[in-house]
Amino acid sequence: MSDRSYPARPILTVSTAVIRDGRVLVAERANAPGAGLFSLPGGLVEVGETLAQAAARELMEEVGVSAEPVGLCGARDIIVRDADGRVERHFVVISFAARWTAGEGTVSPEAAAIRWIRPEEAAGLPTTEGLAEVLAGAVALVRA
Repeated sequence: MSDRSYPARPILTVSTAVIRDGRVLVAERANAPGAGLFSLPGGLVEVGETLAQAAARELMEEVGVSAEPVGLCGARDIIVRDADGRVERHFVVISFAARWTAGEGTVSPEAAAIRWIRPEEAAGLPTTEGLAEVLAGAVALVRA
């Protein structure tokens, strides 16, 4: 059993909505929770790392893209319960909006596929819950 299963407390994670020429980078999750769903690249915050540092590191590690953070565009809980109602997983995800600076994006062990999409195209993809709202917030921040 991993330390992410049946945690003693919520696990802090970050994600990044990278905007480039009116499109946003989404990645198809290769692993649970949410395997097969499109979401934003991201992952765990490490001890001693700021949220922004974690977002930049995870973006590069997961899909090989660099971006300049603009601001926070969302936060949500991912809580998965087992058949007995016990909390099997609990992640807190803080999402950043960012302007693309380099990299086309590549698949990885965590990202089975990547796409640059217009935010409205998310409605036609299988996505993680709340992705459309986070994308709308990101686009508004980057345009401002």
